Amino acid sequence: MAISALTLVRGRERHLANLMKSLALQTRKPDELVIAWMQDEPHAGLPEIGLPVRHVFVPGDPMPLAAARNRAADAARGEVLLFLDVDCIAGPGLVEAYGAAAGERDGLFLGEVLYLPEGAVGERIDYEALDRIGQAHPSKPDMPSVGVREEPDSGELWGLSFALRRERYRTLGGMDESFHGYGGEETDFAARAGASGLRFYWTAGARAYHQHHPVHVPPLHQFDHILRNAARFRDKHGRWCMDYWLGQFRDEGLIDWSERADRIELRRRPEAHEIARALQLGERLFS
Repeated sequence: MAISALTLVRGRERHLANLMKSLALQTRKPDELVIAWMQDEPHAGLPEIGLPVRHVFVPGDPMPLAAARNRAADAARGEVLLFLDVDCIAGPGLVEAYGAAAGERDGLFLGEVLYLPEGAVGERIDYEALDRIGQAHPSKPDMPSVGVREEPDSGELWGLSFALRRERYRTLGGMDESFHGYGGEETDFAARAGASGLRFYWTAGARAYHQHHPVHVPPLHQFDHILRNAARFRDKHGRWCMDYWLGQFRDEGLIDWSERADRIELRRRPEAHEIARALQLGERLFS
């Protein structure tokens, strides 16, 4: 089955270059890379990786994530869509592992992601070094050693790395573009996919490495997006998503909210100095 790798970009020039280099090092290269640009122009001087690279441009919000995923999927020609975050480096067997899994069964396939500290990636990708220093997210389970293992919780989908057949993505209607900006669109997609009966699988060998970048804890810079999209998810599904972040906002005195609440009550928006204080510039790997 032909495989299209898809990524979304706004800034992150060096991260994108490393992602592209890693696709050139695959045991089974994707058949193409589709880059959805959430900016006016592509970065100059992208590396040559020995496979077709196509570009789509997505106007709108500063981070129109749902629309960007859909435009990339629309442009893709492969039978399998492999979504890989621009911050990720693909392990050498990632494309082969996802392709084999999708060739054997219909499903949504999830891969392991190891988080890297600042300065972990040089000009040359050293996978042995990345394996030594990369850390798994503490909330994620161990990966199967071979094949796939079914995951009953569709909420385990994170947008960093996943794959599914293109026709399945289309049947599900892609990402809901009523989720504007940052947050919620992947959780909504996962909920709809699970409700449709699509099975989720952890996939052995589909390892990626998350390249370090500063994070906001809590993510106050996305405050309005998160509140709006959490409310949209609640309206659709009768439960909250991003509840961890909502709890952080509540603890900061910004909102009144609980998991049993029907709505979020805004107390005040974060001030500029609070957003600046939330930015973690050190070695913190997880938000």
